[in-house]
Amino acid sequence: MDMLGGLTASEFLRDYWQKKPLVIRQAFPGFQCPVSPDELAGLACEEAVESRIVIENDAGKPWQLHNGPFTPERFSTLPEQDWTLLIQGLDHWVPEMSDLLEAFRFVPNWRLDDIMASYAPKGGSVGPHYDQYDVFLLQAEGHRRWTFGGQCDHTSPRVDGTPLRILSSWDGEETVTLAPGDMLYLPPGIGHHGVAEDDCITLSIGFRAPTIDDLLTGFTDFLCNQEKAAEHLGDPDLQVQDNPGTIAPEVIDRLDRVIREQISDRRKLALWFGQYTTAPKSLDIVVPAEEPATPEDLAAAIQAGEQLRWNEGSRFAYHELEGETALFVDGEQYLLKGDAQPMAPLLCAGARIDHTQLAAYAGDEALVGLLTTLYNQGSVYFE
Repeated sequence: MDMLGGLTASEFLRDYWQKKPLVIRQAFPGFQCPVSPDELAGLACEEAVESRIVIENDAGKPWQLHNGPFTPERFSTLPEQDWTLLIQGLDHWVPEMSDLLEAFRFVPNWRLDDIMASYAPKGGSVGPHYDQYDVFLLQAEGHRRWTFGGQCDHTSPRVDGTPLRILSSWDGEETVTLAPGDMLYLPPGIGHHGVAEDDCITLSIGFRAPTIDDLLTGFTDFLCNQEKAAEHLGDPDLQVQDNPGTIAPEVIDRLDRVIREQISDRRKLALWFGQYTTAPKSLDIVVPAEEPATPEDLAAAIQAGEQLRWNEGSRFAYHELEGETALFVDGEQYLLKGDAQPMAPLLCAGARIDHTQLAAYAGDEALVGLLTTLYNQGSVYFE
């Protein structure tokens, strides 16, 4: 599939990723949307699904936001046009949507956020805005006119009286209309505004990176939960001071040494980051198997040629450490040693795990045990 408009993945990453927008005509030729507007409305009524409605002019107020779940009746009270329904994490609920992500594996698994669907009747939009993440906007049904361009940030002027971050005096640099199968890539911070020209569904494939704040608070919280964190600082070589109020330079030296020692542990950093970036987006997504399987069941199913695949909402990643490989699945870590190490890249390469290679492990008790754990916690299932 030539979804980058004739560019190789390496050329796209070199010339466009996090640098400039790219319009790709017929990235997915003849694309058929796996969900209908009615099915999206149905999902918006589900408790576990994150959904929102944005109304451009809501009883005289600009760009009002309503959070789901909604009742079916809510949809009959909406105006005829100029509103949008947003469904977050569509890939978690619709297997065919999750399959779409296989085309984007040139970006690491840990960078993926999710697929959001946006349904709008004519005139519907969420206003001119910018995002903090990389996004591919794939037109799935109908037509949407996009105006985009210009770097924005927190200083860009915004519309008052709305909970949304709508840009107020923004014009954009380029306008295109996307038809089903067309796609627009936007790096973070680029202003954009998409308006539905008819009943339309747009899919946003989003890639998020952690903030510096996320890294600092997440990693230090992780360190605080380690056994050594409860130890107190000692000062057996305390000296009498001229003034009891002084915090001596050697105290600061010692604090500096302790903190640096803790945060410069690369192994701990890698283990925390793997767990952090694979943690499921919500607790409703990775649900334990209804009937737990035994290692014998798993081995038999693999030998019988059944296809094992990721749960749609599961996240897989791995990191090579010295002499072992850490596999991360849904916020848990598994340390693989020796012959087991190649299992990590095999499980992480794509949603459908290569069956021929997997069969080679069907006789290994420890590895079938690992697969059984993943199966029973709901991270993988047989198609």
